[in-house]
Amino acid sequence: MSADTTRKDAVSAQHWMNDGSLHFGVGIEDTFVPQERIGQRRLDEYELTQHYEHWREDLGLAAEAGAQFLRWGIPWFLVEPRPGEFDWRWLDEVAAYTQEIGLRVVVDLMHYGTPMWLENQFLNASYPERIASYAHHVAARYKGVWDDFTPLNEPVINAQYCGETATWPPYLSGQDGFVKLMIALSRGMVRTQQRILEANPAARIVSVDAGFRWEGDETPLPLEILLERRFLSLDLTMGRVDENHPLREYLVEHGVTDADFGWFQTNAVKPDVVGVNYYPGFTTVRYVDGVTVPVEAGTIGLRDLLTLYSERYQLPLAVTETSRGGSVQSRVDWLGESVAEIDALRAEGMPLVGYTWFPFFTLVDWLWRNDLTTPDEWFIHMGLIDLHRGADRVLERRKTEAFGRFQELTNSRRGPTPV
Repeated sequence: MSADTTRKDAVSAQHWMNDGSLHFGVGIEDTFVPQERIGQRRLDEYELTQHYEHWREDLGLAAEAGAQFLRWGIPWFLVEPRPGEFDWRWLDEVAAYTQEIGLRVVVDLMHYGTPMWLENQFLNASYPERIASYAHHVAARYKGVWDDFTPLNEPVINAQYCGETATWPPYLSGQDGFVKLMIALSRGMVRTQQRILEANPAARIVSVDAGFRWEGDETPLPLEILLERRFLSLDLTMGRVDENHPLREYLVEHGVTDADFGWFQTNAVKPDVVGVNYYPGFTTVRYVDGVTVPVEAGTIGLRDLLTLYSERYQLPLAVTETSRGGSVQSRVDWLGESVAEIDALRAEGMPLVGYTWFPFFTLVDWLWRNDLTTPDEWFIHMGLIDLHRGADRVLERRKTEAFGRFQELTNSRRGPTPV
């Protein structure tokens, strides 16, 4: 029996998400890509949305909305400005405030960006140990205040942007690049979970990956590869990629060795909760003449993805991101429709334990990084709160009707206070 399995047996009964309730949360968009190059600006969502200046207000609003938990990310590149040197001043304030207002945080340790000093970013030979060391320090310092962690957000999208489409550093491309990134990211996720549990054996791990669905006959890769790739990070980190895995040949073709497979099987880890990100308007896509076209899939797509993950992993599930862009009314409608579908799935026996509206407030489209216009021209209003810039250039937080509806839901369904 592995140490990870022993730890799971010891703490599973006290896991706050396993009390039988559906826990409601919100998340603050926290993508960080601090590296710049000609034609591409630094991307820091906290900076663009003025969260650094308004963090107390933002966290207070999350608590006011009735959120039982908050998905919130640490800007690693700021907290560890030099290798092994940490600046905890701001993080200490945030941690103390979340404890003061009773807001549980599922800490997003890595949301795309690496520190400036880490050459070649995710492909640096020391990356898995570097991120694991940072995670260990965070888990040790905030033990008892922050005990819930996501080792890395959306590994498949991360591997696509950084390894397949050369959109973000280290700018690899093609299937060879995708696989190299996926192996590096997955090694980092394994080592991160191991080092977190060394620092805090009672810590809980919430994995988070984007859901993917396809319609139509045209796909950029064979459909059977796409269908399996969406599960690849979990399959690797959980040691499930054996000789019979559907992607074994694909991975070997792109440089993965028997030693690599053996390492993942020897070091297999398992999350406490499997998080699935789903957006009804663009999680499902169709390819038309090589161009990606989003397809509206509504609650059908949500049910489909959650069923796939539930049957494959037999673990508690959470919707770790969902929302809808457009009018406030469309957000209100999706809140009602998606929660009703989750209620139905829970009634059918699916172990759904969490629902997260993400983002909590307006975000700046990642394409802003490649543009010369202001952040305001790239605002995407998908949240319960909209941002509006005043004459003083300050971004005002304005509650929408969706905020009120979310508050009503959480107040009417509030379960036992998490311990």
